[in-house]
Amino acid sequence: MFFAPAVRTARFIPRSFDRNFERFVNDAFTSGSQRSLNVEQDDTTWTLSLDVPGLSRDDLSIGIEGAVVRIESKADAKRQFKAAYELPQEIETATSEAKLENGVLTLKLGKRVPVSNVHTLTVN
Repeated sequence: MFFAPAVRTARFIPRSFDRNFERFVNDAFTSGSQRSLNVEQDDTTWTLSLDVPGLSRDDLSIGIEGAVVRIESKADAKRQFKAAYELPQEIETATSEAKLENGVLTLKLGKRVPVSNVHTLTVN
């Protein structure tokens, strides 16, 4: 059998490789019974509902970067929680909102409308 070493450099590692590793780590340290996620979408928004019992509004930190939502509890919270979700399209932060009610965190995330950067050239 012939084995060829696979060399990964920063230029050749696909972005999905990093996200898959992050998902693997998140799933390894949280059991399925602790995490319940429901995702719904319409033309303009995604709605994520996530069970986070035992956490208050002050205990949670939500970060949005491009198409990735990161939810984590602060260091001094009673219960530790950390999760990251990648959506298929970038998120519009101006129209997004979060609500925590009865241990259920509901994120309403606006979809960013893609902007066309096509420039037309005149033929001389």
